[in-house]
Parts: sequence; C-alpha cells; structure tokens
Amino acid sequence: MKINGYEIKPGADLRGANLQDANLEGADLQDANLRDANLEDANLRNANLVGANLQGADLEYANLQGANLRGADLVGANLRCADLVGADLQGANLEGANLQGANLGDTDLQGADLRCADLRGANLEDAYLEDANLLGAYLEDANLNGTILEKKEETQDDTSLSQKVKELEEENKKLKEALKALLDT
Repeated sequence: MKINGYEIKPGADLRGANLQDANLEGADLQDANLRDANLEDANLRNANLVGANLQGADLEYANLQGANLRGADLVGANLRCADLVGADLQGANLEGANLQGANLGDTDLQGADLRCADLRGANLEDAYLEDANLLGAYLEDANLNGTILEKKEETQDDTSLSQKVKELEEENKKLKEALKALLDT
C-alpha cells in the first residue's frame, strides 16, 4: 500500500515521513522505522506497530484505538490528545513522551517505561499499569479511576491503589523540588 508516496509495509523505513491525516487503519507496520515521522491526526486504529521505532514521532490527535504497540519505542514522541483507548502498549518505551490530554482508558501499559512522561490531564481510567515505570512522570489532573498498578490479591482492598497513587505523587513532588533546586544553583 502506498500513501503520500511512501510504501507502507512491515519493517518499512519511514523516517521523517509526512503521514499527517493518513488513513492507516489496520496497517501492518510491525518493526517499521517511523522515527520523527509526522503522524498528526493520522488514523492508526487497530494498526500493528509491534516493535516499531516511533522516537520523536508526532502523533498529536492520532487515533490509535486498539493499536498493537507492544515493545514500540516512543521515546520523546508527541502523543498529546491522542486516542489510545484499548491499545496494547505492553513493554513500550514512552520515556519523556508527551501524553498530555491523551485518552489511555482501558489501555494495557504493563511493563511500559513512562519515566518522565507528561501525563497531565490524561485519562488513565481502567488502564493496566502493572510493573510500569512511572518515575518522574507528571500525573497532575490525570484521571486514575480504576487504574490497576499491581496485581490485586484476593485479600487486598482498594486502599492500596490510592496509597500507591499518593506515594507516586509524593515521589513526583520530591523530584520536582530536587530539579528546582538544581536549576536554581
């Protein structure tokens, strides 16, 4: 399949490609190199992006509902206001990614790297975050209702989730204070 003059297939080299507004619904882009590609407003619903390189890609307002992004590299990607409902991001690297206002409802983020990711105002309702690394992630105004941070034991009650959220917020506050102190010197 060709879109905007680019051959769309598994393993394709689409570095820096302009695929803004492209309809890639159900496309097989497994292991594709989409580093720094412009996929703003693109339709990637149910696309196979397993192991894809999306470092620095612009996916602002992109539709990634039900997309398979297992093990994808999204370091520094712009996913602001992207729709990722029901997407599979197991083991994905989202370090430093911009997910402000993104819809991650019912998304599988098990084992994902979300260090320093910007999740301000993001919807994480019913998202699965077991073993996800949230160190330094910005969670201000994020919707964490029903979010699963760890496997729930039968004897465990729901206070563990709120306690974990409080711990993460406290850790985030300490990191912000440390960063401010470093910048002020």
